[in-house]
Amino acid sequence: MTASVLLITGTSTGIGRATAVAAARAGHTVVATMRDLAKRGPLDDAARDAGVRLDVQPLEVTDPASIDACFAHIRSTHGRLDALLNNAGAGHVGTVETDGLQTVRDVMEVNFFGVVAVTRAALPLLRESGGRLLTVSSVGGVVGQPFNEAYCAAKFAVEGFLESLTPVAAALGVRVTVIEPGAVSTEFVANVGAGSSAPADDSPYRPLFDAYLARVAGAFSPESAQTPEGVAEVIVQVLAEEHPAARVQTSDAARGFVGVKLSDLDGSAVQGVTAGWIVHREP
Repeated sequence: MTASVLLITGTSTGIGRATAVAAARAGHTVVATMRDLAKRGPLDDAARDAGVRLDVQPLEVTDPASIDACFAHIRSTHGRLDALLNNAGAGHVGTVETDGLQTVRDVMEVNFFGVVAVTRAALPLLRESGGRLLTVSSVGGVVGQPFNEAYCAAKFAVEGFLESLTPVAAALGVRVTVIEPGAVSTEFVANVGAGSSAPADDSPYRPLFDAYLARVAGAFSPESAQTPEGVAEVIVQVLAEEHPAARVQTSDAARGFVGVKLSDLDGSAVQGVTAGWIVHREP
């Protein structure tokens, strides 16, 4: 897709910021959105360093008025939309007994209903242009993981929503792709930790929770995790493909992990992998 108009949600950090810059460098006109424009400084710096311009706009994916205003801007300023990258989301670590239902609802609201709302608003424009709908999911949208019940449920919902939408959208000229990163070295993990629901010290869940966090710290370290720029490179390549796949993993590690689930008819292979994540090991 050359000289296309691309809307990206959640560009203040991580994958969204890296993709906004990479897509602009590839020649796309990028409408880079974020919930709070006070956090645009790092994005502006990255764009300036790369020698590209971005159209930075506010967008809160859970606010219908904000969505309407963003798409009104796209119509009035650019007159078209060729691609949408749903990227905005929020992580959460906790477990259902201690989280409470409102926490689960909040996680679903931003990670699932936000995707649905922005997709719904974009589809008329994407049908007009014969465009692309890309959504950043996660390997957690395929493989359930300990202490990620709410987050994985939201990502599972995203995957089911888009897998179901894909043939319908394709019949109307819109190609749909789900992007599945594995561990990525971004601010996402720090934000998850700050918003996690740690069990009380005397809770039976606490040793399991601590073991899980120790495992996450290693998996998401800069030495082990994929970079946001690496994910952005994959996304930009998908945008360039004439016939993109419906599901794209962004690394060999992600492909291997998702592959366990997709060939696991009775669920035993997944449990064999993830059960070890919550076993306490002496240092």
